Amino acid sequence: MGPEADEFDLCIVGAGPGGFAGAMRAIDAGRKVCLIEGDEIGGTGVKWGALASKTMWELAKDYAVASKTDRGYRCSGLKVDYQAVRETVIQAVKEKQYQLLSQLSTFAQGRWNGPGSVTYLRGWAGFIDSGHVIVDLPGGGSKKIAAAHFLLCTGSKPRHFAHVPVDQERILDSDGVLGLRHFPKRLMIVGAGVTGCEYATIFSNFGQTQVLLVDHQPKVIPYEDDDVSDFVSRNLELKGVKIFHSTHLREIVPKPNHLEVTLDFDDGHASVMEVETVLISIGREPNIGRLNLAAAGITPDSGGYLDADQDCRVRGTIYAAGDVTHRPALVNMAVMESRHAVKHMFNLPTLPLHFPNMSTVMFFYPAVAAVGLSEKECRRNNIAYRVASYANALLPRAIAMRAGSGFVKIIVSDDATQKILGMRAAGPQVSNTIMSIALLIDQEKNALEVLRTMFPHPTMSEAIQECLRMLVNKSIYKPEAFPDLLSIRRWRPETGFIR
Repeated sequence: MGPEADEFDLCIVGAGPGGFAGAMRAIDAGRKVCLIEGDEIGGTGVKWGALASKTMWELAKDYAVASKTDRGYRCSGLKVDYQAVRETVIQAVKEKQYQLLSQLSTFAQGRWNGPGSVTYLRGWAGFIDSGHVIVDLPGGGSKKIAAAHFLLCTGSKPRHFAHVPVDQERILDSDGVLGLRHFPKRLMIVGAGVTGCEYATIFSNFGQTQVLLVDHQPKVIPYEDDDVSDFVSRNLELKGVKIFHSTHLREIVPKPNHLEVTLDFDDGHASVMEVETVLISIGREPNIGRLNLAAAGITPDSGGYLDADQDCRVRGTIYAAGDVTHRPALVNMAVMESRHAVKHMFNLPTLPLHFPNMSTVMFFYPAVAAVGLSEKECRRNNIAYRVASYANALLPRAIAMRAGSGFVKIIVSDDATQKILGMRAAGPQVSNTIMSIALLIDQEKNALEVLRTMFPHPTMSEAIQECLRMLVNKSIYKPEAFPDLLSIRRWRPETGFIR
């Protein structure tokens, strides 16, 4: 007979952003929670992913700005050391980790006197059956946990090529970036999605590394509109990044002092080149290897994902949230899903999960933000639209910031209502301005309704105002006077683009 199980209302496996948020929502509901984490508190969202990489991005952006010579000042003796950068990033990570641990300690079972409590348990959980898990403890031994409900928030891990061994020394994935001892002289990044382009931005901004960006697609960020993709490529190239499109990695041969990389191009030729470090960035895959899902009657799909319904339920009393599901692998998505799952399992008042207009930010230089439909999506779904693009170069705040690179593009329905369908923006502060459009899309507002509001001056948000004014033919600056900076066009399924 096995050991007695500790009993809980909810057992959450994985203490990343989603797992932590779910635990707090269960405490709000007065439930007794066991939160299990095998690695570090905060998961990938803190240690390797969003917080760490964005801290590094901020440092790289600050260094790039300090290096500029077009602002009336020049910094002399400007130096950067990778180990110092690394220590700053780790300090930021630990700051957030200790905030999480402090809250878990505050609401710990046996200490917290209010309703609900949390037991934070370090170890790796695997199902015994649908109502129990066994937790392998780091120091040896195990603990049995019984729960009325389970929430799986084990996240994801970097995907690798089968033929390329990742040693986290010279051949890295995103988890190994902080293990570097110095800035590589030549860094090849394989994969030009968001993560690959973000690291290309970071290392090129520090100015210590020749960055080579390789991808099998003809454009970076290929799912976005061509003007967005071209903008990202152009700015990377201006920072010295060499981009190889329509290219496949054949092999990497380690040499004593370098890596010999062979690339195959879609036109038939091959190229062999020498680099110091390779960063593999070809996506992520669910992290479910230790869960022993079969014991709970759960079978992942062919991609290893868990098939969760609209309420995040996988089977019976077992739910899943975050990267282990098919929904977008984003921190805010994991948080929203886990909170919803907890409300659903405990029959708390809730609204259906709704995120058709989910806003995203891509941390390039300058940053790019997106929400709602793109032009590609409108055309794919035969939605007639009108689109206006307004360059930051005409915006007083951007001029004052000496940051004229970038634009705002707003898509509206091509009818009398001109309902806002989507927005793409690049430049300073887009991570803040994008949320206003997300809210307007959710409220089904149209261009004229938004223009009733007075926008503050001088701000980056005025680009939204002027873009909407262009769509109703009332803009202050006209495309006829600035054809390289302003544009407006229409598309209809029956005719295509209309000039």
